[in-house]
Amino acid sequence: MLTYTIRRLILSVPTLLFISLVIFLLLELAPGDPMAQVPLTVPPEVKQRMREALGLGEPVHVRYIKWLTQFFVIEPMHWIDGLFGTNIAGDSQRVISWQTRSPVFEIIAQRIPQTLWVVGMSYIVGILIALPIGILSAYRQYSWFDQLGTFISMIGFSVPTFFTGLLLIMIFSVNLGWFPSIYDTTHEVRDWDSFVYQIKQMVMPVFVLSLYNAAQISRFMRASMLDNLRQDYVRTARAKGLSEKVVVLVHVLRNSLIPVITVIALLVPQVFGGAIITEQVFKVNGLGQLLITAIAANDLPMVQTLTFIFAVLIVLFNLIADVLYGVLDPRIRYD
Repeated sequence: MLTYTIRRLILSVPTLLFISLVIFLLLELAPGDPMAQVPLTVPPEVKQRMREALGLGEPVHVRYIKWLTQFFVIEPMHWIDGLFGTNIAGDSQRVISWQTRSPVFEIIAQRIPQTLWVVGMSYIVGILIALPIGILSAYRQYSWFDQLGTFISMIGFSVPTFFTGLLLIMIFSVNLGWFPSIYDTTHEVRDWDSFVYQIKQMVMPVFVLSLYNAAQISRFMRASMLDNLRQDYVRTARAKGLSEKVVVLVHVLRNSLIPVITVIALLVPQVFGGAIITEQVFKVNGLGQLLITAIAANDLPMVQTLTFIFAVLIVLFNLIADVLYGVLDPRIRYD
């Protein structure tokens, strides 16, 4: 297993380099000018100096290599300086946002807590809801519980999140006044009352995203459980006199989780990517809203960095899913 993990990590390096090149070139070829928001009264020579200050006067390959160096070398050195109080990074140039003129990674670090509070919590809640529903729906196939679970899952998967979010705002915020309609990103938890308010403003966005995530995962869980419940080893385990609880929760569940792990692992990068639509509806100042704002402002360094971080997370959690296969199924060996 260790050899396989090391080999996959080594192979992921050229994969990520190729992805970074594609992201960089696509955004470079995309239409738009970062100087478009500069007033027309600014002289052309001043605009040219501003363009050169942003590094746009250099060749494409030079900017690409500089961006990679900033991402993999300079930024980690600055984080090490912050953790240990050293000064190994010196005054090296960092990845700077064209829109705010601030380091990109500092802006991302400020937005991550908001994203994890809402999107991360909704993902955990969705998994905790989806797995039991999928298991019971498969074990009691065609029962009223299965029919109800299928109906709710179809609604959660089919209805768009912006419609669900606006519906909850109209009912529970406008009409009933139970929860705030807009997520206050400046709110700090200091005492019990502030903690209660934090929970209240998280309820609606977390519910919207949990319903969507649970709808997907529960369907995969149900299908995988149904496939394993019909296998010969289940009949053998029952014939040996094992209790139904042991058969279902030990033998069937462990094998059924193998394909579901892929779905869960591949959805984790979406947690860090943020829920773009839901964040816009509830005004959550997370990474999804940051990406939309950067695209609208043609802030290429921010868009490139965020997109590449999502790609790194996808490659990483693909590896984690493959490793978990061997943990869940002893028959799988990679070495």
